[in-house]
Amino acid sequence: MTGFPLRDRMAAVAALLGPFLVSLALVPFRTDLSNTNAALILVVVVVAVAAVGNRIAGAVAALSAAVWFDFFLTRPYQRFTMTDTDDIETAVLLLVVGLIVSQLAAHARRLEVVTVTDADHLRRIHETADLARTTNSADTVVEHVRRQLVELLDLRACRFEYGTLMGQPPRLEQDGAVAVGRRRWDVDATGWPEGEIELRAYGNGHYFGRFMMTPGPGSVPSLKARLVAVTLADQAGAALDTAGLTNGRTSA
Repeated sequence: MTGFPLRDRMAAVAALLGPFLVSLALVPFRTDLSNTNAALILVVVVVAVAAVGNRIAGAVAALSAAVWFDFFLTRPYQRFTMTDTDDIETAVLLLVVGLIVSQLAAHARRLEVVTVTDADHLRRIHETADLARTTNSADTVVEHVRRQLVELLDLRACRFEYGTLMGQPPRLEQDGAVAVGRRRWDVDATGWPEGEIELRAYGNGHYFGRFMMTPGPGSVPSLKARLVAVTLADQAGAALDTAGLTNGRTSA
C-alpha cells in the first residue's frame, strides 16, 4: 500500500476497521435496536469512508459492513450464519445500498474537485458537452477531446485507439491518479512517468477505446486538470456509446 496516497491508505484502513468497530459498539444495544436501524448506521459509515476515500474503499466498507452486521447483530450471534429471512434480506440490502451509495459518494468527491476548477476548465467541459449534443458524429467528439487533452495537459502528442487493450502502459485513473503497474505514481512530485499514458474512454460501462497521451517535456498537470481530462474522456465515451459504435477500429 506504500505506493498509494496517504488519504487512500487511510480510507482503506477505515473501510476494514470502521464497520467492525461500529458493529462491535452496537453489540450492547442489539436486543433493543432493530436490525434495520443498525443497518442504516452502517450505511452511514460506508458513505463516510467513500467520501474521504475512493470507490474501492467504499466497496470494501460495504462488504465489511455486511459481514460484521451478520456476525455481531443477527442471530445466532458471533457466527457467520443467519437463519431469519428478514435478517438475510436486510444484510443483502445493506450490501447493495452500501455499494451504490459509496459509488455516488466517491463520484461526488471527484465532481466537488472539478467544480472548483477555473473558468477555462469549465469551458472545456461545457464545449465538449455542447458538441456531443449537437453533432451526429462521435468521431468529431473524440477528435475534439483529443485536442482538448493536448492543451489541458500540455501534451506533445495524443492519439485515440479504438478496440482491444494492448500492453500495460501507465494509466490515468478516474480519481486523477496515475497507476504504473500495481503502484501509484506521484505526478505532483515527479511529473508524468516515461512513455505514453493511457486514458480510457467508457460509455455506459462499456469500454470503447483509449487516449494515448505523450507528455510534453517538464509537464506537471495539476490534479484538477487531470480530473477535467478524465471528465472529457467520459464525455467521449458517452458519445461513442450513444452512436452505438463497436470496438475494433483504430483512429490516429
